[in-house]
This record gives sequence, C-alpha cells and structure tokens, in this order.
Amino acid sequence: MYARTTTVQAEPSKIDDGIANVRDEVTPVITGIDGCVGMSMLADRASGRCIATSSWESEAALRDSADRVRPLRDGAERALGASTSTVDTWEVAVVHRDHAMPDGACARVTWLSGMADNGDRAADVFRMAVLPKVQELDGFCSASLLISRETGRAVSTVTFERREQVEASRDAATGIREAASRDIGATIDEVAELEVAFAHLHLPEMA
Repeated sequence: MYARTTTVQAEPSKIDDGIANVRDEVTPVITGIDGCVGMSMLADRASGRCIATSSWESEAALRDSADRVRPLRDGAERALGASTSTVDTWEVAVVHRDHAMPDGACARVTWLSGMADNGDRAADVFRMAVLPKVQELDGFCSASLLISRETGRAVSTVTFERREQVEASRDAATGIREAASRDIGATIDEVAELEVAFAHLHLPEMA
C-alpha cells in the first residue's frame, strides 16, 4: 500500500471552503481512479495548514494517478487560498483501526527523519511497542505509520474521538514517542495536532 500527502498552507478564513472542495469535488474523482483505496484530510484552523492524503493499493497505481490528480490539486489550492503545495509519497507500513472516527475527531501527527535503511525497524517498533500503548489511551480510534525509504523519513498519525482526549494524552504520548524514536535512531522533527476534516478510507488492516 502507498500514499500521497499534499500539504497546503491555506488562508485560515478559507479552510471551510477548501475542505468542501476536497471532500465534495476532489475526493469523488480520486476515489474513482483504479487502485485508490481512500482519501482523508486534516486541518489546523489556527495555522491554516491542511494535509490531504490519498491511499493506493500499489506503487504503480500511485504513480499512474499523478497526471489526473494534478489539476484537482490546483483547484484545491485555489479554494484554500494557497498558491503552492508540498507533495510527498510514502509506503504505508502500519494501519490499525479500533473503530470509526466520529465527527469532531482529532489527530496527533508526528514527523520523523534520519532513518536511512531503517524503515523495517521503524515499522516493527511502531507495531510492537507503540501500538499497544496508544491503544490504551482514552478515545483512541486509529493509528498509522507511513515511511519513505528513499528519504529516511516517516510520519505517524494517531486519531482520537475528541480534541480534549488528544490534549489529555500529551504527556503519555511524549513518553511513547521519545522511547520509540530512540529505539529506531530517528529524529523527531515536529508534532502537530489537527482536526480530522473527513476520512473516507478503505485500507486493510496492516498491524
């Protein structure tokens, strides 16, 4: 499984318009492309950062969709009041869902780097050391790990039913995150908490 993330720095006043564009116009087209297994979007209304993710059943499907996705991305940028976006591609290493996310769900996203030739180790640590702990946190919904073997980067996403549960779990999450990063020899580049704007996902369990 593979994923493409598009990060846009939106005008905060246009985030609702941008979410509507990605949900109602972009997602139906992308999820209709052969090999697509889902689409989701995270948003930070304070900073304006938005992250849209499409998931694909193979690297070939991800690659073959690039030309069809590009004009949709351009339209989403305009709706969000942005002129550029950053696009990254990933291998989906781990996916686990406890239950569906309700409206108002929130995610904690962690970006890591410095894992050259260590992607398999990162997946193993996330699966065996991180997942059992985050599943015990109040309000846990799901967790995933995306890795880039080419760049030595990774991004983990843990979702909760409500923002309050994300906030309440910060101290516990810090301990889990720091122990895991030491184990795999990774650098924690950033941690962010974002609203789950929508999630239409059909990825299989990969835990």
